Amino acid sequence: MKHLHIIGICGTAMAGLAVMAKEQGWLVTGSDNGIYPPMSSLLEEIGIPLQEGFRLENLQPRPDLVLVGNTISRGNVELEAVMDQDIPYRSGAQWLYEHVLAGRHPVVATGTHGKTTTTSLLAKVWQEAGWQPGFLIGGIPLDFGRGARLPPREWVIVEGDEYDTAFFDKRPKFLHYRPKTLIINNLEFDHADIYPDLEAIRRQFRLLLRSVPASGYVLANGDDPEVAALLPAAYSRVVTYGLHGAHPFTAQVESSDGSSWQLLRQGEPLCRINWSLLGDHNVYNGLATAAAALLHGMPVAQVKAGLEGFQGVARRMQLRFMVGGVSVYDDFAHHPTAIATTLAGLRARIGSARLWVVVEPRSNTMRTRVHQERLAPAFALADHLLLARPQARGLRPEELLDVEAIVAELNGRPSRGEIPTAAVVANGQEAVVLLKQYCQPGDHVVIMSNGGFDGIHLKLQQELGQS
Repeated sequence: MKHLHIIGICGTAMAGLAVMAKEQGWLVTGSDNGIYPPMSSLLEEIGIPLQEGFRLENLQPRPDLVLVGNTISRGNVELEAVMDQDIPYRSGAQWLYEHVLAGRHPVVATGTHGKTTTTSLLAKVWQEAGWQPGFLIGGIPLDFGRGARLPPREWVIVEGDEYDTAFFDKRPKFLHYRPKTLIINNLEFDHADIYPDLEAIRRQFRLLLRSVPASGYVLANGDDPEVAALLPAAYSRVVTYGLHGAHPFTAQVESSDGSSWQLLRQGEPLCRINWSLLGDHNVYNGLATAAAALLHGMPVAQVKAGLEGFQGVARRMQLRFMVGGVSVYDDFAHHPTAIATTLAGLRARIGSARLWVVVEPRSNTMRTRVHQERLAPAFALADHLLLARPQARGLRPEELLDVEAIVAELNGRPSRGEIPTAAVVANGQEAVVLLKQYCQPGDHVVIMSNGGFDGIHLKLQQELGQS
C-alpha cells in the first residue's frame, strides 16, 4: 500500500481526491491549516487521518507521494521539507489525470457559472441510467452525499475549474483533464486575482478546446456570444444547445420560475421536465446534461428520470430551514450574474413575498471593485439587502469593494415599509440581529457566501426560533 500525503486536504477538490485515492487502495493522510466541515467530517468518516496545522512530523513516516493544494505557497513548512527531502510531489489535477482519468472517458463541465450543478446533474443522470460514473465535483450533490467517487468503469464526470493548478503550475486545472466530452456553459470575467482580463480567460478556453480529440464532443451554449466565439478553435465535433435560436438541442421553458420545461432535439419534442430547480440558468445546466447524455445514446426516459429525480447541491439555493414562517436559503453565488439569475428564479417562485438577501463578499474577486458597477443592479429583485463589509486580507482600502456606494445606490429607490432597502453590516452576527428584528412570517432570506460567514445559518435559526 503506497502512502499519499495531501497538503491542504480540506479544500473541496483535494478532499475529493483523497476519497478517490483511498478507494484506489492508497494509505492517505493529510494536513490543513484549519480542519473544518463538511470536508473534514467526510474524510474522518472514511478513515483518513487529518493533522491540524502544517508541521514536519506530518511527513513521518515518509510518504511515497505528496499532493500540493493550490492554496499552498512556498514557505509552507511541509512543502519546504518535501522539496528539501526530494519527496515526489504533484498537483491534484495532474494526479487526477495520471491515476483516474487516463484511459477512461472524462466528461468535463466548464464555464463561469453552473459547473457544480451541471457536474452533479451529469452524475445523477449517469447513475440513474446505470452507467456507474465516477465523479469529482466542487460541492456536495445531495443525491450522493459527497463530491467524489472512483469510477468503476469508463465514465468520469469532472468539474472543470479554470482556476490555477498549484504554486509550480499556473495553468488552469482543466487543462490537465483531456476531456473526451467537454461542456462549455458560459464565459465571463472572473478570478481577477489571477487573470488580468477576459482575453486571458478566453485564451485558456481555446487551449482547452484543442485538448479534445477529433472523435470527442464539445457541447456549447450557443446562446452565449463569448462561448460561440470560441468554437472555431475546436478540432472535435461541436454541438450547440440553448433556449434561443436553431440549436440541435433546445428547451422551451413553460413556467416562469424554470421548474417546468420541454426538451427538444432538432426541434422535435422529446419530453417535459418537471423538477425542483429554479431559474433559466438551471434550465441551461439541465439542457447541457441532457444533450451530453443523448449524444452518447442514453434513452430519453432515463434522462428524464435523472433530471426530475435530482435533489440539488448543498449551498446552491438550498432551503436550509423554515422557522416561524420564514424560509432561509443557503447559496454560493459570488458573481453578479449568478446573483441576478439566482434571485430571478426565486422571485418567480415566491411572487410578491418579501425577499431578503444577505451577502458576504468573500472571494478574491468579490472583495475588490472589479464588479463594483454591476452589483447593485444584481440585487434589483430583492426587497432588502444586508451587505457585509469585506475583509482586507492584503488589499488596500481603495481596492476593496465600496459597499457603502452599493447600499446608497439601492437606498435611492423606493423601499417597502420603514425598513431601509439596503444596509452595511460588519459581520454575520450583525446581520442576524437585524433579521431577527425585522423578519416576518412569509419572508424569504437568501444568504450568499462561499464561506462560513460567522456561522450565520445556525445563529439565525436559533434566534428566529426564539422570536
